[in-house]
Amino acid sequence: MEGGGTFTPRGVRRGVRRSLVIALGLAPFGMVVGVLAAGKGLSALETALMSGLVFAGASQILALELWAHPPPLLSIAFATFAVNLRMALMGPVLSGLLAGIRGWRLWGSLFLLVDHGFAIAVTESRRGERDGGLLFGVGATLWVFWLVSSLAGFWLGALLDLRRDHPLFFAAPAAFISLLVPLWRGRRDALPWLIAATVAVPLARLLPRGAWHVVAGAVIAAAWGATSDWHREERAESGR
Repeated sequence: MEGGGTFTPRGVRRGVRRSLVIALGLAPFGMVVGVLAAGKGLSALETALMSGLVFAGASQILALELWAHPPPLLSIAFATFAVNLRMALMGPVLSGLLAGIRGWRLWGSLFLLVDHGFAIAVTESRRGERDGGLLFGVGATLWVFWLVSSLAGFWLGALLDLRRDHPLFFAAPAAFISLLVPLWRGRRDALPWLIAATVAVPLARLLPRGAWHVVAGAVIAAAWGATSDWHREERAESGR
């Protein structure tokens, strides 16, 4: 992604429109966070602060699943750090879209960056989009919907005692599964994704607490993908 550096109101509006459908789809996911927060004894204010400041569904659910009295802070911190390691890989990928943007526009876009915004930004960038306002518009829209839906879930959880096998709780994995569609680049993605799943799924059963399976699956699959790309480039260079 070369070029970039623009940030316009038109790009922000485009990001808002582009994210509305996904934002509606995220509502059940946010409600799950709210229900879990209510079940763990958090107040409405604490739930709102968690969703507004953390703004990371997978990390919030993981932290709430590990929550106890007293809370195992070190374990929670490590687990959420491991889950969010993927964010470190998103910045370089989006560098072309954010190049030249400074101040609150840059830091606001990075604060509001989530998987869904990343997926939309990458998809639009492949189509030639170079306006960094798109990423900010997507993130701001998702942030508002996330905050509202998590509070709605908190009040729902305070009223109802939902079973752990209730269909609402499938919203979280469904939201992440849906992200794979726009990121799919063809058959060459299949093997790294399969490797990640093959490593992560058994480890999740062997190590149910923490996020070791997430780290292992991501690192091994990323190493495989990077090695494959390197060999592909080497063959292309030697063929010239």
